[in-house]
Amino acid sequence: MSLLSDLWDPFASFGFMRRALVASITLGMGAGPVGVMLQLRRMSLIGDAMSHAILPGAAVGFLLAGGLSLTAMGLGGIVAGLGVALLAGLVSRRTHLAEDASFASFYLTSLALGVLIVSARGSNIDLLHVLFGTILAIDGPALYLMGGITTLSLCLLSIIWRPLVMECVDPGFMRMTGSRGGVYHMVFLFLVVINLVAGFEALGTLMSVGMMMVPAATARLWTRRLLPMMALSAGVGMAAGLTGLLVSYHFSLAAGPSIILTCSILYVVSLLASPTGLRAGRGASSWQGS
Repeated sequence: MSLLSDLWDPFASFGFMRRALVASITLGMGAGPVGVMLQLRRMSLIGDAMSHAILPGAAVGFLLAGGLSLTAMGLGGIVAGLGVALLAGLVSRRTHLAEDASFASFYLTSLALGVLIVSARGSNIDLLHVLFGTILAIDGPALYLMGGITTLSLCLLSIIWRPLVMECVDPGFMRMTGSRGGVYHMVFLFLVVINLVAGFEALGTLMSVGMMMVPAATARLWTRRLLPMMALSAGVGMAAGLTGLLVSYHFSLAAGPSIILTCSILYVVSLLASPTGLRAGRGASSWQGS
């Protein structure tokens, strides 16, 4: 009975815990499948770069709103993230630089600019909120925005599913056949950006990508089929959100890092126990269709 009480009481007694739980479940549902597609496209580190690239737009939104407004900061983050994606794609197509090198250059510039703006016009507390998030301070409008982004992400993924998978697996084939691979790629980058914005207030720019990539890596260790991998990734993210919040409540730890560390623990356990983990070596991790 005590165990059930420990699991139930934090959410039954405190509204901020219930809102944080809904936020983490919503983030897991949307970010997990997008993270799987990022891995399929071999863009995992670019996802990390994009999480930092949204910072200057969020900082401008912070200044215009006069404080921590998720709507203003989210819109600014979307504009900044898409701007960096467009610029990096343009540079990689017009020069000999690879796309990841272009992303690295732009995201480092964006990160420095965003930190400079917030630190110059806000307090150290504001900077910590922007960098690390405040999932326990999530309010109703923020939940509506997260739910809308998750719904839009899942709907767009279902609509562009087949061409997006083809573009991720073999973008060269899409270009040779005259298909609109570039369009699908930009739509996918849009999904990455909006999901990072959804996790922005909860986990901050430094950790929002964790809810996207770590569950996806964990799911890949357990299955080689794409649709089950996406479902498992979402499930891992949601379970990590629940567990991380309980750990943070009972041990008085920061909630955001607790959630990401829970994701990491599940990943390490999967490395040791899964049929395609460390026991199997490199040969057991090829992708399969749905």
